[in-house]
Amino acid sequence: MSFQAVVVRKHDQGHRVQQEQVEDSALPGGEVLVDITHSTINYKDGLAITGKAPVVRSFPLVVGIDFAGTVKESSSGNFKTGDAVVLNGWGVGETHWGGLAQRARVKSDWLIPLADGLTSWQAMAIGTAGYTAMLCVLALEEQGVAQGGEILVTGATGGVGSFAISLLSKRGFTVTASSGKPAQADYLKALGASEIIDRATLSSPGKPIAKERWAGVVDTVGGATLANACAATRYGGVVAACGMAQSLDFPGSVAPFILRGVTLAGVDSVYCPKPKRITAWQRLARELDRDHLNTIAKEIGLGEVIAAATDIVEGKLRGRVVVDVNR
Repeated sequence: MSFQAVVVRKHDQGHRVQQEQVEDSALPGGEVLVDITHSTINYKDGLAITGKAPVVRSFPLVVGIDFAGTVKESSSGNFKTGDAVVLNGWGVGETHWGGLAQRARVKSDWLIPLADGLTSWQAMAIGTAGYTAMLCVLALEEQGVAQGGEILVTGATGGVGSFAISLLSKRGFTVTASSGKPAQADYLKALGASEIIDRATLSSPGKPIAKERWAGVVDTVGGATLANACAATRYGGVVAACGMAQSLDFPGSVAPFILRGVTLAGVDSVYCPKPKRITAWQRLARELDRDHLNTIAKEIGLGEVIAAATDIVEGKLRGRVVVDVNR
């Protein structure tokens, strides 16, 4: 038995990536063998495929941090043949063979059941981006951010930003979207954004503390943008930080945290405990506006993945890309 996969291999001048036929016997260990139906491309996948960052830590490697499909074989009591499952994170696509393939073998603890009401296509239209956005919403809720307040979402046209706008606006928050793509204003407003501000207003070094505005923030970019968002967060507000597309640095001040009691909540999607994953996915299945999925996501085939990876790293893609691995 064999399958098609996007594989990264070590090369004298860095690495080489291509779609190729892989034998089942080459799959790494794990209790569950999954026939993948859909995967997706995240920013991290783009970095792995293009080699722009050292995401891949083991060679050769099948890339892809997400997948959805059905169980083909299982030696675990948690899953049986035919079960519909989803995987996000756990180092898959970084240290363990991932989801941009027609088949995967993984640990059963990494899988969760596909939430009731979702198809595998919808699950991958949501993917790690939508799941991370829901974790950010949960972080705001857990820290007591009340509905109706004004929330800033940075990196708004990206996957996490797009879902955050949709989820927060539906819950009654007033959402301001920060974006460097003025041509996407109609897209952001269709998702529920009340206002769009130019990301340039946040992306340069600012004051240690600024005029209070945001009840909460979902930040996907880090760097000066995160520092400026914290500086303008209202007393007792919460900033959920989940990304570093701009920078790993935090050129900010402790002033917002000490003088205004602002909470900076880090959001990790990779190793998030399984119960919280299940809660996030169940909430997504219940609360996400399904009509927005067709606005946020488009579909490509496995053979188009490498080109799409370059586009996502260069900021040319909007929203989400679902990969039909059998197309």
